[in-house]
Amino acid sequence: MISTYPVVSGKILIEGEWKETEKTSNVINPANTSEVIGEVAICSEEEVYKAISSADKAFESWSCSDIHDRTARMNAAADVLKNMIEENVTLFVRENGKTLVEAKKDLLRCVEVMNGAAKELHNWWQPEVLPGSQKVQVRRRPRGVTAVITPWNSPMILTFKRVIPAILAGNTVVVKPATNCPLTIMTFLKVVADHFPPGVINIVTGSGKVIGDILCSDSRVRTVAFVGSTETGKDIMKKSANKLQKVYMELGGNDPAIILEDANLDDTAIKRLRMSILRAAGQVCSGVKRVYVHESRFDEVVKKLTKEFERVVVGDGIQPDVTMGPLNNRAQFDYVNALLERTKNSGANVTTVGIQLNPENWNQGYYMLPSIVTGVTQQSELVRVEQFGPIIPILPFTDLNEVVELANDSEFGLRASVWTEDEELAIQMADRLQAGAVFHNNHTVFSDLALDFPGLKESGVSRETRHCGLEFFADSYGFAD
Repeated sequence: MISTYPVVSGKILIEGEWKETEKTSNVINPANTSEVIGEVAICSEEEVYKAISSADKAFESWSCSDIHDRTARMNAAADVLKNMIEENVTLFVRENGKTLVEAKKDLLRCVEVMNGAAKELHNWWQPEVLPGSQKVQVRRRPRGVTAVITPWNSPMILTFKRVIPAILAGNTVVVKPATNCPLTIMTFLKVVADHFPPGVINIVTGSGKVIGDILCSDSRVRTVAFVGSTETGKDIMKKSANKLQKVYMELGGNDPAIILEDANLDDTAIKRLRMSILRAAGQVCSGVKRVYVHESRFDEVVKKLTKEFERVVVGDGIQPDVTMGPLNNRAQFDYVNALLERTKNSGANVTTVGIQLNPENWNQGYYMLPSIVTGVTQQSELVRVEQFGPIIPILPFTDLNEVVELANDSEFGLRASVWTEDEELAIQMADRLQAGAVFHNNHTVFSDLALDFPGLKESGVSRETRHCGLEFFADSYGFAD
């Protein structure tokens, strides 16, 4: 059965109008792959260029708009979306695979980003007078057309954290959502677009390569904000370099969690560790991907985490008892299963546990039970890669210098965590860890969505830590007397 969404399903948004394309592709439910829940449009090259032209045309007037008008429009859109969360959370679960709890949290955060960025805009936009003998002001102006390319794993919050500050700063955008789950994001963006002049928000869907190549080669696009794999990010940076576009990259991660000898491993701590590993079935760039445990606590951690994993209920996220949904798509499902099989064949100890909510329907979706892996080394494939699935390697260490070296032995540097009762020691270790952010006795996201510390090495570039991301989407310039 096909559920239709006539406003957004199978259409694109250009200059305020939803347009049909010649080709579409089905959007399926990862919990039941025989269920088609909508369509996504497949854009032609000509349609992508039209979207850029629409954004470029709208920029002339929107960039000069009054910031009070911008914030009023944004707050009005947020008020509408706030009342749409309950009716759309099921759609999001069906196309993405998250649990109801995870999905609702993501939708609520979208509204929070809108209200927070609108509130921040007034203070951020004010000229800043620099100290010195000459009066010099730092002033800000929007950059122009912004391309926003977002992934399938957390499409709602990752799209809103780029689109919202970009348009509030006075830019116009061309948004390219992931084809695996575009329906909810397009439903929400329709509401936002309806509150702004035509052309401020444009949406194109389809081939990532076709759309990405055009967005990164068109001189009218001044900024590219991308969230996704490191390899794709590198490709975008190479193409953007030809036009010297400003790039904003949130890429992959292989986050270490370091459990020291004195760590408090009570039920709360173990639950936090489990959630940091299995949130969204492990498909989170900033989730824990490898655990290092002091040798004196190694057996204890393995035992307690295994027991915690045994309670995980895997099934369709629509069901309220489910604590972990399916993987999002066939490609990721096949990759993670193949990785698990190679890990088993390497001689590692693999313990797969958890509860199948509906065993009779297990093969109808991209379901995996969580696995704990021991008997691996720093050079094992599972430890080196970003597995992006419900598999976690646990390795012992003997001293602090060793574990810092092991944690830093990665091309990634997104997040890390230190689990210890000694906060000063945790800070000392954080100073040595190559990560954009380090958490103490937890491994999560910042509760203040205005904070977004950049990853190091191949985990990303150019993110801002303040002002809800507004600073990135503007040019600062000096005005002197």
